[in-house]
Amino acid sequence: MSTELPVPETKILAIASHVGFILMPYIARAWLIFALQGRLWVTFAGNHTGYGQVKGTKTSADEIRELYHGLKQSYLDDYDMMLSGYIPSAEGVDAVGSIARDLKLKSGMKTGSFFWVLDPVMGDDGRLYVNENIVPAYKNLLREADLILPNQFEAELLSDTKITSLKSLITAVTHLHKIHRIPHILVTSVRLPSSSSDISTPTLSVIGSTARTDLSPRIFRITVPAIDCFFSGTGDMFAALLVVRLREAVIASNLLSTKSWVSPDDVCTTDLPLARAAEKVLASMQAVLEKTKIARDEALSEGAMGGPLGTMEKEKDSGKRGHLRRTKAAEVRIVRNVADLREPVVRWKAE
Repeated sequence: MSTELPVPETKILAIASHVGFILMPYIARAWLIFALQGRLWVTFAGNHTGYGQVKGTKTSADEIRELYHGLKQSYLDDYDMMLSGYIPSAEGVDAVGSIARDLKLKSGMKTGSFFWVLDPVMGDDGRLYVNENIVPAYKNLLREADLILPNQFEAELLSDTKITSLKSLITAVTHLHKIHRIPHILVTSVRLPSSSSDISTPTLSVIGSTARTDLSPRIFRITVPAIDCFFSGTGDMFAALLVVRLREAVIASNLLSTKSWVSPDDVCTTDLPLARAAEKVLASMQAVLEKTKIARDEALSEGAMGGPLGTMEKEKDSGKRGHLRRTKAAEVRIVRNVADLREPVVRWKAE
């Protein structure tokens, strides 16, 4: 295994949730930590919400601003990138936007020296799990971001476009490029009707685009087999890995001093740094999740967490206990499979 890191030392401000229980760091920020110089936790929880029950606290907008002020007063605000994830309130979204604007202003004298990856966590599968007023708050921020990472449902909310086909998804991406002037877009967890004659294997896609100078899209798609298991934290895992892989691809393309790291218009869609980065991220994720699924099945068959499921089903609240048992068994095994993060084998290519 190579001991070289994929990118030079990079200062990243991560604004996200902090979860206590982890069989591995719940989120793949584990690998990102090597680059981090600052973290602002917007929630503190004992476990992730996949368990259906959680205890913890949320950070207010004023507290987010105060934490950032603490970093600034110690001159710890010279970041190369910012990654923002789940934010619990519309006021918090506004506070994070003000942090991004401040960092962009600070780096304004050097083109390409600051890049904001915005993961607009709002919901999934047609259901919001935040207050409705967070949607317009995110819309107001889109123009500030360099890259957004919505899932299919979140892309619908942000573009006001119902996505039912590749054509409608391209319409949504085009809207986001042209109306909100977002340089890069990567839509995750996309489930669209298959154009292949083989519909026996469920798949998931990511569909991305880097805008041309006229803000028209350059669409690429990467499709991978869906894994028959529910995992929590994969969106955060995707975002964290993409931060590293995108910077790696941008350096390889000599775009680090280019505004928003946008490739010239003549660059082929599948050669875009965003496409190259997404290929490696998906390769890592598929490998880790496939091995997690194997470990999960073994844990369930061995009767971990209080005995075989059949025994537990006879007990009071067995349905709830069974869910907790399955959720714990499916905690993503990242540290154990770190080699798949460092040296992924790319099996699915952008097209």
